[in-house]
Amino acid sequence: MLEIRDLFCGYGGEDVLKGVSLTVKAGDFFCIAGPNGCGKSTLLKAAARLLPFRGSITISGRETASFSRKELACRIALLSQRAELYFPYTVYDTAAMGRYARTASRFGGLRKADRDVLHGVLEALELEGIRDELISELSGGQLQRVFLARTLVQEPEIILLDEPTNHLDLKHQLALMDYLAEWVQAGGRAVIAVLHDLNMALRYGTAKALMSNGTIYAAGRTKAVFAADALQQVYGMDIKGFMVQSLKNWSDP
Repeated sequence: MLEIRDLFCGYGGEDVLKGVSLTVKAGDFFCIAGPNGCGKSTLLKAAARLLPFRGSITISGRETASFSRKELACRIALLSQRAELYFPYTVYDTAAMGRYARTASRFGGLRKADRDVLHGVLEALELEGIRDELISELSGGQLQRVFLARTLVQEPEIILLDEPTNHLDLKHQLALMDYLAEWVQAGGRAVIAVLHDLNMALRYGTAKALMSNGTIYAAGRTKAVFAADALQQVYGMDIKGFMVQSLKNWSDP
């Protein structure tokens, strides 16, 4: 579905990504982990064609460079870590912006089919009850769900998520990840999510990648990608030992 081959990309003439290659298949919930600064966010931006790159990125065999912006928006969407607030739109109007790529013209109104999609997403993300509130008055967790709603109503084939559970309490983290897992299973779709929470990556990732210093340290479809020795090498600490010790803290005294 999405093929990345020998990808180099960076900022100010300096490469952050150095020969990255990945294959994401339809039905994948692909989770990417790694320490800060290893290139995870840069990889997502390159895949969304927000940064120039060297190498090849294809969707269903077609180079992303050959898509118009509107065509590409119907195939792939990115929810970044920092969504900016420019105007105090309502929750409904903000989410509705995601339908632009599906409308016939810039000034075309929403059709019934568009409104149905929008309503379904707002309901699924528990936003229907606050649809008329201004986004400038929302909590960080609510705002994150609004921007995710805008991404979902775009109805892309591939969703790129950069720390999607940021600002969410545990209940809403699990609800969000469950929803995305179900969304993937609808057919012909994939999610690529950058996650710092390795527990979430292990729980939901049907495929995983571990990044280090702009390269792919390990990738695959088993838990072995996050093997204790690999995590030790990449993070410079005993991640598994820390997790096991933390779990013991929940044991009955």
